[in-house]
Amino acid sequence: MKIYCPKCKWEPSPDDRWLCGVADCAHVWNTFETMGRCPNCGKIWQDTQCLRCHRWSKHMDWYHFDPPTDEELAEEEFDELQTVNE
Repeated sequence: MKIYCPKCKWEPSPDDRWLCGVADCAHVWNTFETMGRCPNCGKIWQDTQCLRCHRWSKHMDWYHFDPPTDEELAEEEFDELQTVNE
């Protein structure tokens, strides 16, 4: 699974942070570590703003189950072969 903006394809890093907009909360955290739920106040954000293009998208639309690339498949095969040969 990959996480990226459905509008501009920007991929957030673990260091990126979002601000909870609930009054009296203003907690800062990585929204993708909690699938959009603020760990301070518990609000589940249905929409997430991209820190790059600043457009809003449904939070769940950020999660992409892309098929593996040829390179990823080759790595998996290599890892499996190493495990068998050990």
